[in-house]
Amino acid sequence: MHGHGHCTRIYILLSLALIQLAGSSSSSHSHSSRPTTSTPTMTEFPPPKDFSHLIVDGWFHERGPLWPGQAFTLQIKEVLYHKKSQFQDVLVFESEKYGRVLVLDGVIQCTERDECSYQEMMAHMPLYSHPSPQKVLVIGGGDGGVLREVARHPSVTEIVICELDKDVIDVSKKYLPFMSRGFDDPRVKVNVMDGAKFMQENQSAFDVIITDSSDPVGPAAVLFETPFYKAMRGSLRDGGIICTQGECVWLHVDLIRPLVKAIQPLFETVEYAYCTIPSYPSGQIGFIIATKGDGHGGCKVPVRGPEEGVQKELRYYTPEIHRAAFVLPAFAKRAIFG
Repeated sequence: MHGHGHCTRIYILLSLALIQLAGSSSSSHSHSSRPTTSTPTMTEFPPPKDFSHLIVDGWFHERGPLWPGQAFTLQIKEVLYHKKSQFQDVLVFESEKYGRVLVLDGVIQCTERDECSYQEMMAHMPLYSHPSPQKVLVIGGGDGGVLREVARHPSVTEIVICELDKDVIDVSKKYLPFMSRGFDDPRVKVNVMDGAKFMQENQSAFDVIITDSSDPVGPAAVLFETPFYKAMRGSLRDGGIICTQGECVWLHVDLIRPLVKAIQPLFETVEYAYCTIPSYPSGQIGFIIATKGDGHGGCKVPVRGPEEGVQKELRYYTPEIHRAAFVLPAFAKRAIFG
């Protein structure tokens, strides 16, 4: 998702991020006392109870504090589901051009049209960078898309998912079968629980850990903190690889840079890649990929590749795009790695 401690995207709450988010939050509150202008602004829409204010004249409008001054809209054909779970607002609608769309707390997690790029890259970059992955842990990802991709690897013997919000799983199974079929694989074991707690109870257990989280607000916020990355390292086997949702270089280098810097002492290599995806803010989403253990040269070059039959089923991932994903624009490379 676009993340997710739920369904899917992520980021940090290092002190800088806390300051930034707090600043955007306080500024939005202070705006509420200002007179209404003729042009609608976010300040006229205080945090709602059900996010229905984001549906206007048959269009869903995605706007939020993590991408100020811009919005993304999709035309709605039919609202299929809209209820509040124990943790968040869950919306599913059929769109005119993007197929089925899952929205959590007003943020698009996936659309039928372009979910392949995020799911495939998040799963296959770490998995094809590992010579023989057997045990895989997915944190978040309750829509099942990452599970679907992990299941394409025959060497994998066990796929464990920790999703905090059971409603996301249930709703996805009912309305998003193109993704939730990932749950059908017999190697999948589902845990409706906090991923950090599970990792503490399962040390040195996994070859690959994938965190398919929401953005660093709400229940997913802790997934962008350094202690969460320490927990992932502890749960990795030697030679293991983590891949986490890494926000967008056009919007969030001030979040990405301190997170990368903070976790570099924890891992032997820390790298950043990205993919294109029209329905995520600014049309891109990034991935932080890190390795544990000496002798691992990083994940920029895959050590395995999809078999011919698998490659024909993939819509985005190729070994070539794997290598290209780590080539960053000059501004992003400078901002993140100096």
